[in-house]
Amino acid sequence: MKRPLIAAVAAFGLAAAALPASTAAAQQAVASSSRTPQEEANARVVTAFYDLAFNQHKPTEAARLYIGDRYIQHNPGVPNGAAAFYGYFEGFFRDNPQSRATIHRVIADGDLVALHVHSQETPSDPGRAIVDIFRVENGKIVEHFDVIQSVPSTPTANGNTMFDGSKTD
Repeated sequence: MKRPLIAAVAAFGLAAAALPASTAAAQQAVASSSRTPQEEANARVVTAFYDLAFNQHKPTEAARLYIGDRYIQHNPGVPNGAAAFYGYFEGFFRDNPQSRATIHRVIADGDLVALHVHSQETPSDPGRAIVDIFRVENGKIVEHFDVIQSVPSTPTANGNTMFDGSKTD
């Protein structure tokens, strides 16, 4: 049972920070003067989707607004299609009402948008560091990749966190 849960959570980098990521903070992370107007628009689509799905706990609404008719999933434990996403997360959020997503970085390159996210199910959960990569086509999310790593509960060998850096977004 635990392996399918981890795969489903990984499907969209279930992000659950101790405090919800504010919409203002997410919007600030999106803005970058070096992006094209299309990259800015794509970044706004992905961050709005993520906030609605993972912080407001409205995955069905998020999928209907932001996921395209065709949705390709590259997480090996999750089926293609928006229904697989919201079908899982509706129940997950009922069972985990404290889960939240903190977006630390937003990178946009052409039709790809990458989010560097801290995911926690509860405030005391060290969580996971996640990089979610989305492909946006005609204003809709049509493809998803992810990379997930547990956040250590003990000090790191280098003294750095998995999220703070010398350059802020």
